[in-house]
Amino acid sequence: MTIQEIAARLVELCRQGQYETAQRELYADNAISIEPEGAQGLPSANNLAGIIEKGAAFRAMIEEVHGGSVSDAVIAGDHFSISLIIDVTLKGMGRVNMPEIAVYKVKDGKIVLEHFFYSPM
Repeated sequence: MTIQEIAARLVELCRQGQYETAQRELYADNAISIEPEGAQGLPSANNLAGIIEKGAAFRAMIEEVHGGSVSDAVIAGDHFSISLIIDVTLKGMGRVNMPEIAVYKVKDGKIVLEHFFYSPM
């Protein structure tokens, strides 16, 4: 897949809430996921299994999803970025609006890096 195809497919799956499907389909086994410094409860991950586990842990923190959005991708060389916003009620924390920018690196037809930028709660 080209970077344009990967980016479009990731956006499509994220808009459908199919994050784990996106990871299993588009990520390399050795992909790395980086959270911002100071992020509570969401560690960075050093492989696909860890990324999937991290996603499951985040979903377990959610009591209710109220809405959200995923932008179209902006592509530059072997990187692309998207803006994600999710409006959720987190267990024990109440309702929060969580905007972030995600930057991805693609190599050999797979996502090898995801790096999230947001202000930790």
